[in-house]
Order: sequence, then structure tokens, then C-alpha cells
Amino acid sequence: MEQPETALAGPGDYFALLKPRVVSLVVFSGLAGLLVAPGEIHPLIAAVAVLCIAVGAGASGAINMWYDRDIDAVMDRTRQRPIPMGRVAPGDALGFGVVLATGAVALMGLAVNFAAAALLAVATLFYVFVYTIWLKRRTPQNIVIGGAAGAFPPMIGWAAVTGSVGLESLLLFALIFFWTPPHFWALALYRNGDYARAGIPMLPVVAGKTETKKQMILYTVLLIPLGVAPVWFGFVGWVYGSAAALLGLIFLAAAIAVWFDRTDKSAKRMFGYSIFYLFALFAVMVADATLGLSG
Repeated sequence: MEQPETALAGPGDYFALLKPRVVSLVVFSGLAGLLVAPGEIHPLIAAVAVLCIAVGAGASGAINMWYDRDIDAVMDRTRQRPIPMGRVAPGDALGFGVVLATGAVALMGLAVNFAAAALLAVATLFYVFVYTIWLKRRTPQNIVIGGAAGAFPPMIGWAAVTGSVGLESLLLFALIFFWTPPHFWALALYRNGDYARAGIPMLPVVAGKTETKKQMILYTVLLIPLGVAPVWFGFVGWVYGSAAALLGLIFLAAAIAVWFDRTDKSAKRMFGYSIFYLFALFAVMVADATLGLSG
């Protein structure tokens, strides 16, 4: 597809390449992992770790936009991005992302620790090569497997404090991993035409809406006990556990509403709630772990 003539890019265009709305959730989950981890970390080092997570995630987004510029141009949801609009040249976006990703990993290794840097590198490479380049255009399981990339931030935050990967951080990884499919499939249900037009084999395009809704309920059911599981590991208490159970049941109710709804309204509501769910879950987790809400 012929690219539009590139205009002079401004700072806002390069900022848009970082997918700031996605990065905000990534940063928050990474910060949560850092705050609930056992041990001490200097506030300045903690700030550097969170900055590296943010920059690394943004860099992945920029490289993703470079690679997906052809499909972004035909999807209503993405056609206003800087590359399809001709505001940033594809090569500039790629260079921008590679430099930021390399810098974020290097700074994490030098200023924080090598365990956190290694996890950040793996997350970035996984998102770019496994999800963006390999899975996204080839399989309806793109979001299921590729969602692992977005599940790394709390592990990175945990490793920034502890210098290791514990069972607790693997649980935080699993939480986001199982949250990702119902979150993105809700979006895919009401953006089904977009994905079909771009040739992306999202589950609603390949298997139909009924099967997608069934899978959304299944993953949400699996997510509920995972949400409560941090209580069993002992780094949060009953305040978090009660909130997690309630948030999970509301999530399930939203998925069931989607099953019965022949319109896109419930899918849109579930997508919005799914974002709130993850923010709220980690917010209560941090509050319980750091403020001792459960006594």
C-alpha cells in the first residue's frame, strides 16, 4: 500500500507512537509489582525502574506501529495513527522504537539490576517478534499467546526490588495473562469488521461471535480464583481478597451479559470495565500490601 507523503513530525506524533493509553496500564501494573514485592528499594532506583518499564513498553508500541502500518491504514480504529496519516516516516518510527528499547534495557541493567533488565528485554522481544510479527496475522490465538508480553510488567517491578522471579510474581503474570483474552475479545467483538477488513484472524472473525463469547466466559471464570490467589500466597489479606472476588464476579456478569446481547453494547461495556478491573485490582493490592488494610 502506498504511503502518504510524510509531513514534518512534531513531538506529539512521536509521543503517540508510544501508545500512551496502553503504556499507562503497563506502568501501573509494573509499579504495583514493585510496591508489593518484599524488600527495600531506593525511591530513585524505583523511579528509574518504572521509567524503564514505561519507555520499553512505549518502544514496543512504536515498533508495532512500524510493522503494522499497512493494516493500521485500513482500520477505522487505527487509521489516525502518525504513520498512516503521513506524519512520521516508517523508518523514523522504527529507529525511534529501537533506540528507546535498547536504552531502556541498558538503563535498567546498569541502574537497577540485570534480572529486571533481562525480563524487560524478553517482554520487548516477545511483543515485537512473537506477537506482532509471528502471531498477530497468523492465528486467532494471537491474543492468548501474545498476551504474555503485557503480563511481564509486574514481574519486572518485582525483580527490580528482589533481583529474582518468585512464585508470587508468576502469579501476577498469570493474572494479566488470563485477563487479556476477554479484554481484547470484547474489543474484537464490536470492531469485528475492522479486523476482517484488515485480514487479522481475531477469534470473532475466524470462529464467530458465539464461540468468542463462550471463550470470554471461560477465561473470566478462570480469572476469578487467580484474582483471589494472592491472598493464599500471603502478601495481601482479606480486604484485597474480598475486593478481588467482587470485581471478578462483576467481570463475569459482564461476560454473561455479552453472551445474551445481540448488539455491541455489552461488549463495549465489558471492554471498558475490563480496564477498570485491572486498575482497581492492582490498586487495592498495593493499598492492602503497603498500608496493612487487612491488619
